[in-house]
Amino acid sequence: MNEQKKDVIDLTEVWKLLKTKKKVFFIVLPIVFVLSCLYIFPQPRYYRCSVKLAPEATSENMAGGLSSLASQFGVNLGGATQDAIYPLLYPDVVSSNEFAIGLLGINVKSVDGLVNTDYYNYMSKLQKKNPITAPVKKMMRSVTKLFASKDQPGPPSKGTGMSAFRMSKKDSELLDQIKSNISCDVDKKTEVITIKVEDQDPLICATMADSVRNHLQTFITKYRTNKARVDVEHYEKLAKQSKREYEYCVREYSAYCDANQDVMLQSFISKRDELENEMQLKFNAYSAMRTQLEAMRAKLQEKTPAFTTIESATVPVKPAGPKRIIFIFGMCFLATFVTALWLARKQLFTKA
Repeated sequence: MNEQKKDVIDLTEVWKLLKTKKKVFFIVLPIVFVLSCLYIFPQPRYYRCSVKLAPEATSENMAGGLSSLASQFGVNLGGATQDAIYPLLYPDVVSSNEFAIGLLGINVKSVDGLVNTDYYNYMSKLQKKNPITAPVKKMMRSVTKLFASKDQPGPPSKGTGMSAFRMSKKDSELLDQIKSNISCDVDKKTEVITIKVEDQDPLICATMADSVRNHLQTFITKYRTNKARVDVEHYEKLAKQSKREYEYCVREYSAYCDANQDVMLQSFISKRDELENEMQLKFNAYSAMRTQLEAMRAKLQEKTPAFTTIESATVPVKPAGPKRIIFIFGMCFLATFVTALWLARKQLFTKA
């Protein structure tokens, strides 16, 4: 019995010990409070803007009740859709380097009017930094460069002319920063797409949220209509070629008839009928190509997806962070817990 009592941690004893050491808390907590304030208050505020849109449900991407039931559990049936990029893959599209590079040329303007440039220059040169932590981070980068292996640098980028195939380390870090500011989520049940963008300026935040939505819609539209657009271009070429051949036959037939108006020889009549038949065949071919072209254009229109914007981009009024008061109280609570754990380490860990 005595051995079991010794193994039990007496919280009353621990509390009495902490009360005798309260001077330590009076020293630690003010220091943590001041350091937390020095860190968090110069930290630049950021804003968040969200956009919600729903893709049009077409007959091609509807596979009946079974695929609808499977999609609720995040399962995609292989034969249920003809699209290789279905809505659940849209977040991967948004987080790709090619998608981020496509956003670099967008013109952005700050709410105060002091910034009016493209998104590349804004992200690479005009980002606000914490004046206290910035020198420390710069010094750490300088130190890591001394020990980092000298890899072959990528080609220097010229603004929006960045290449996703090969880029420098600076451009790669810039793209990582852009992708971390943009998020895309898709509801597995309703397939509603939610795009969220964070930025230090509210107007630029809303501008980029709307631009990401537009860019994603354009990407999806180009992908889904790629085959139909190729077919339209192909039949346009065939229709133009058939028209030229038909017009050539019309000119030949007209010239032959004008030159032999009063001739009644059978050989001339046979030649005229032959040219007329050839002209009729070319006309039929041209008419068929025109019909097929109109059908392909209708198919292209049918393939073009429509999106319903559920929640449009609006300029945020209040910043989304950083939560300064929560951060300070959290750091003070953590410091209190760690200090108490350190002061009572003998009573806690020895018996444990």
